[in-house]
Amino acid sequence: MAIELYDYQKDSIKLLKNGSVLCGGVGSGKSMTSLAYYFVNVCKGSIGIDYKPMREPLDLYIITTARKRDTLEWEKECANFSLSTNIDVSQVPVTVDSWNNIKKYDKVYNAFFIFDEQRVVGSGNWVKAFLKIAKKNKWILLSATPGDTWLDYVPVFIANGFFKNRTEFLREHVVYSRFCKYPKIDHYVEQGKLLKLQNQILVPMKYTKPTISHNKNIFVKYDQTLYDKINKERWDIYENKPVKDAGALCYLLRKVTNSDPRRVEAIGKLIKENPKLIIFYNFNYELELLRSLCNKLKVPTTEWNGHKHEAIPPTKKWVYLVQYTAGAEGWNCTLTNTIAFYSQNYSYKIKTQAAGRIDRLNTPFKDLYYMHLISNSPIDVAIMQAIKKKQNFNETSFINKGVKRL
Repeated sequence: MAIELYDYQKDSIKLLKNGSVLCGGVGSGKSMTSLAYYFVNVCKGSIGIDYKPMREPLDLYIITTARKRDTLEWEKECANFSLSTNIDVSQVPVTVDSWNNIKKYDKVYNAFFIFDEQRVVGSGNWVKAFLKIAKKNKWILLSATPGDTWLDYVPVFIANGFFKNRTEFLREHVVYSRFCKYPKIDHYVEQGKLLKLQNQILVPMKYTKPTISHNKNIFVKYDQTLYDKINKERWDIYENKPVKDAGALCYLLRKVTNSDPRRVEAIGKLIKENPKLIIFYNFNYELELLRSLCNKLKVPTTEWNGHKHEAIPPTKKWVYLVQYTAGAEGWNCTLTNTIAFYSQNYSYKIKTQAAGRIDRLNTPFKDLYYMHLISNSPIDVAIMQAIKKKQNFNETSFINKGVKRL
């Protein structure tokens, strides 16, 4: 059984070691690379023309997203190595589960763990379970976006033995702001040391993408009078009650912006121009607008969200409606080269993951098109600016500071 890897995947395998973070863009083949590392370097097997079974097998645990677990994506990759969650046909026991269940495995020892899609950020239960597992097992972590700040790296640094705990890291490298009522990081110190530690664990997948991404902003209008009224009076016109906090106010301002008939008209034009179109959205009211539009246009439509997990229609023309949080990762599509973002998402990482659904190694398309519907409303402008800086949009900061229209 010959297993073929790209040269950049082979190069990454040579650099990987226990505790590494394999860093590659969405669709770069991290899953196959990590399994090949496990099979060859950890378990002493051989792939390619001289395929040989593992001489020193270890039980394999894969902690991934619920979506990837449910769609059996990892099982398909494991089959290339004669590995399966069905022990009757597998060389070793293989377990694939979601991050939500990671605590179930904190007593496992002498096994190999692949942690898929970086989730070990902060100091919560997932991080605590991850650190327990890392002490007693061999492991690597896969990530398309490994970390935006040094705090994101703290759990992995601790797991690699660079620091005893989070407190030690904070004491040595963090300076807090003196003029803030709550703990707020002002800056980091001795970043040269942190860069060295980062370089020890990060293994970037150096490959040239075969695709070319084309991002187009489609500017749409919105009801400026209604927007300003809600923003000034802090009154929920939909529920006829006061706005209670920054989050509720941002939701209302976005609803005015995103539900405008002219935005619906713009997405309708894209549906007519693109026979196969994936549309990402945020809120249920957006979904209702999109459903009505697709029914009106008589286009075959299916959905992936918190309630429906449908496949793409097997037709020549279709629309696939995907909610950001539910469907930004864990599935691939090589049937189209176009995604429309009906509204913007607060998270840079989620936006990146969503774009990667069509940017795959095996896509037949060279040119990929991303259509972003954006208005001139202050909240749309602020979200766009945050994403451009590879940051997450902060509602409280937006309400306190205020952002002008372009």
